Amino acid sequence: MEKKKILVIHTGGTISMSEDAATGSVKPTDYNPLTEKTKELLSLAELLIEEPFHLPSPHITPKEMLKLKEIIEGYMAKGDICGVVITHGTDTLEETAYFLDLTVKTSLPIVVTGAMRSSNEIGSDGLYNLISSIRVAVCNEAKDKGVLVVLNDEIHTAENVTKTHTSNVSTFQSPQYGPIGIVTKRGVLFHHAPTKREYYPIKVVSKRVILIKAHAGMDSSLLLAIRDLDVDGLVIEALGQGNLPPATIQGIKALTEKKIPIVLVSRSFNGIAQDVYGYDGGGKHLKEMGIIFSNGLNGQKARIKLLIGLESEQSIEKIFQL
Repeated sequence: MEKKKILVIHTGGTISMSEDAATGSVKPTDYNPLTEKTKELLSLAELLIEEPFHLPSPHITPKEMLKLKEIIEGYMAKGDICGVVITHGTDTLEETAYFLDLTVKTSLPIVVTGAMRSSNEIGSDGLYNLISSIRVAVCNEAKDKGVLVVLNDEIHTAENVTKTHTSNVSTFQSPQYGPIGIVTKRGVLFHHAPTKREYYPIKVVSKRVILIKAHAGMDSSLLLAIRDLDVDGLVIEALGQGNLPPATIQGIKALTEKKIPIVLVSRSFNGIAQDVYGYDGGGKHLKEMGIIFSNGLNGQKARIKLLIGLESEQSIEKIFQL
């Protein structure tokens, strides 16, 4: 049987780094160690390799995310690939995955993976995760499920997955929802599927969106400072179900008067922000002021969605209802 063609895009991150034996520091090298392992992967698929940049994930910006979108769409236009696998640093992996989930329109599997241990560490998980991801990408059942994140034998949706531990190999979890499938020695098994897909056709990412986190005793000083910056949007990780201290109201008013959209999520990693409480700074009060409530996203993904939404022709309120 003819092997499927899979586009593999290497972007950098721990999965492509080595540990310095003398100092113990993990850093990029002059070459990507995964490229030396290509022979071990060729039994799974015919691989088309791209390395557009070699960056640790804290260096990744929406500009690099847009570049990945363009590379994928370029190959899709040729019609000669059956799926995509992206290797990526884990710190911002979920943001890149969600960006692509919202901006690439395809039924083909797109899988993002990474590693928590560098290539020369004991128990390195990079090659194993790459193999698992290619297995998912060639799987027919992976089609029409949006962008997937595959690490540690689990398959997660880009929308729900998040990094939950600084160093554990099982760091990627989907709080409240769980993985939608698993990778076993004998096959790839899906037990759930996303119920909706979103797509926003964009060609640039030029907006500036800030993300801040609420805390006990928070006042308006930071909000007023943001008002005076050249920003296009703000995401606030609010308290509980979507509440803010009353001392922030002055700052919220200053931002809404300047027509800067504010999206509210909860700093709790389970549940959905809702307009429940009617006291000063409560969710009902904030919604009456024009604050937009997100439907269950975490802060970093709400920021990605707002960045994309500001480039699209749809209303921000409608986008965050989805």
